[in-house]
Amino acid sequence: MIVAFSVAPTVTESPTAEMADAVARAVKIVRESGLPNETTAMFTTLEGEWDEVFDVIKRATAAVEAVSPRVSLVVKADIRPGRTDMLHQKVRSLEEALQELG
Repeated sequence: MIVAFSVAPTVTESPTAEMADAVARAVKIVRESGLPNETTAMFTTLEGEWDEVFDVIKRATAAVEAVSPRVSLVVKADIRPGRTDMLHQKVRSLEEALQELG
């Protein structure tokens, strides 16, 4: 499965520095998980089995909760059993389709 999620504090004293620090705590957990992942400006995407992916999301959310009394979490999942490396395959398929369009 591929899961895109965004977790961030909704309450901070300094919106720029504290927001980045809190999100960095979450991303550190994702990167240390060993699961395939990518972080962009709006979401972090993980690939793995249901329990391991949601365990990482839970721990990343707890890391943000440790520095903020209120947290926003958005989760979107593509559940496709039996598939692997879809984190990259979906992008390759898109690039191929774009090439065909010229």
